[in-house]
Amino acid sequence: MEENLNVLVSTQTIIHEALNRLGYPEEMFELLKEPLRVLTVRIPVRMDDGKVKVFTGYRAQHNDAVGPTKGGVRFHPDVTEDEVKALSIWMSLKCGIVDLPYGGGKGGIICDPREMSFRELERLSRGYVRAVSQIVGPTKDIPAPDVMTNSQIMAWMLDEYSSIREFEAPGFITGKPLVLGGSHGRETATAKGVTIMIGEALRRKNIALNQARVIIQGFGNAGSFLAKFMHEAGAKVVGIADVHGALYDPEGLDIEHLLDRRDSFGTVTNLFKNTLPSKEILEQECDILVPAAIENQITRDNADRIKASIIVEAANGPTTIEATKMLTDRGVLLVPDVLASAGGVVVSYFEWVQNNQGYYWSEEEVHRKLEQLMINGFENVYHIHSTRGVDMRLAAYMVGVRKMAEASRFRGWI
Repeated sequence: MEENLNVLVSTQTIIHEALNRLGYPEEMFELLKEPLRVLTVRIPVRMDDGKVKVFTGYRAQHNDAVGPTKGGVRFHPDVTEDEVKALSIWMSLKCGIVDLPYGGGKGGIICDPREMSFRELERLSRGYVRAVSQIVGPTKDIPAPDVMTNSQIMAWMLDEYSSIREFEAPGFITGKPLVLGGSHGRETATAKGVTIMIGEALRRKNIALNQARVIIQGFGNAGSFLAKFMHEAGAKVVGIADVHGALYDPEGLDIEHLLDRRDSFGTVTNLFKNTLPSKEILEQECDILVPAAIENQITRDNADRIKASIIVEAANGPTTIEATKMLTDRGVLLVPDVLASAGGVVVSYFEWVQNNQGYYWSEEEVHRKLEQLMINGFENVYHIHSTRGVDMRLAAYMVGVRKMAEASRFRGWI
């Protein structure tokens, strides 16, 4: 049988099984297998050379039974409608796992920001907000940064939304600069969440962090901050990878040097000779493997060559269903993406709460609250995993889907 690498189809497969195991009727799956609404937009942008280029963008809102939808906007040449749909479903699951009053949303624009000027990016960002302004807002759908977007892009989007609506609404978007109502700890939130999950997984495996060898595939926002946190905690980071290749040294890499040399898109290996192909780093000797790049990196073709005893997914969908089963059968503890990378949406939620109340917290308070929610999420998922005898991914989906299904039932939708 051919392995399914379509992220939307594989997500729907696991949601179906999770709902079946929780005893929900087939109608619940029919409701939750696709977003409630998906908007496709066309955005004309006058480029610096005077010509107009028309970009395609999307906004998917998976389910708003629990509360407003929440999720990032990515700028990437490979954005597809199916990917945006799947990502919005994952956002719903993340919010359910860490018990936030949100459903999942996601947006994307097909573009390559690396080939655009600052002014072109600003026009594109503002154009996207004008195109989706009818369906977003602080009580409807709250965007945030994602792949190749940042706090500056969020600031432009906030300014455009404020001028359309003619009132100041900092809670419309999260991941903003601090001076515009951003939250302390937002930039490092995903990596902090992954760090907390690594700590919980190590405890279950009786491994000390300062004796652990770590490999991180992906050196963008999450991957680079995670390398920094692991290095500071005394773990040995033996491998990192970016889009150009990978570096591996069983004695440990000079993380401070690599962080110093990486560019704003998370690339550093192009400065070195004798690098490995990016995917080969996954098969090197280590205790903890963190895929923090793109989906479908661990499949049935390479799962049996993975040497790590713990995998913590910082990327979205890096391990296929079949590979998850193969790894679990071998006793590998896999902390799935919908749990491991929930730190970003948790601190986005904190930012929204702070905007709504007009009172801002210290970084220590943000980290304390983040740790509490992430550990609760891990314990709930691990409990289902051990008591129901299901893999950690299915356990996470069972925890994540329950709140949404219950809210839909109470509303009388099903």
